[in-house]
Parts: sequence; C-alpha cells; structure tokens
Amino acid sequence: MDIKELASASLKARSLSYSPYSGFKVGAALLCKDGTVYTGANIENAAYSPTNCAERTAFFRAVMDGHRDFSAIFISGGPGEAPDDFCPPCGVCRQVMREFCNPDEFKIVLVKSETEIREYRLAELLPLGFGPDNLS
Repeated sequence: MDIKELASASLKARSLSYSPYSGFKVGAALLCKDGTVYTGANIENAAYSPTNCAERTAFFRAVMDGHRDFSAIFISGGPGEAPDDFCPPCGVCRQVMREFCNPDEFKIVLVKSETEIREYRLAELLPLGFGPDNLS
C-alpha cells in the first residue's frame, strides 16, 4: 500500500469508532514490515478507563495474529465527521509502540486527509522511552 492508501485506511477505520461519550473518533492503520495492514478504531466505555485507543486496537490485533515487526502507523482523529486537525497518539499508545518498534525507525504518520499528513519517528514523540532493552 502507498501513503495515500494507508491514510485512507486510517480514515475508514475512524468511521468505525465507538465513541458515544466523547464524540472524538480515531482510526489507525498499522503497517507490518511484510506489508500486512491492521486497522483499529477507538472503543469507548461508560466507565472510561476500559476505553481502548485505535492505535492499541490495531497493535493488539496484529500481535494476536503473530506479527511483531512494524514499519509505520497512520492515525486520524478528532470530533465530527472529518478530522480538522492532526491527532497525535496518547502516551499509553506511544509506550505500546515502544514495546514492539525501534524508535529510530518506526514512523508515526498523522493524517488530516488523504493528502494532508505529518510524519514523525517514534523517538521524536517518545524521547528517552522505556523499552524491552532497558530490562536486559
């Protein structure tokens, strides 16, 4: 998949968000190094803390299918029918990314539309992150 297709996949996943409380819809498209793509949407809960972010939904689906090598994640989010700004991942999602991804290589692509994107490396968004290598 190319960048435009991955951006579109995150926007499509966003449309599947279950966010009746906040109205803040988030979609993610996670690209595995072998080219497989997993999507996720945020799923809210009335108790709030059981809520799951789109990024973690995509990661957990991929990990459950045996994937452990990832290249990039495309994230779109915000209130309303279409994103009006870029939506960075929360701290918990950044930590999950750090568990499975090389911070200097893994790309986090924020999607406002199929043609409006911003790209970062995980290391930029999670400086001095704690990961598996810290336990070695």
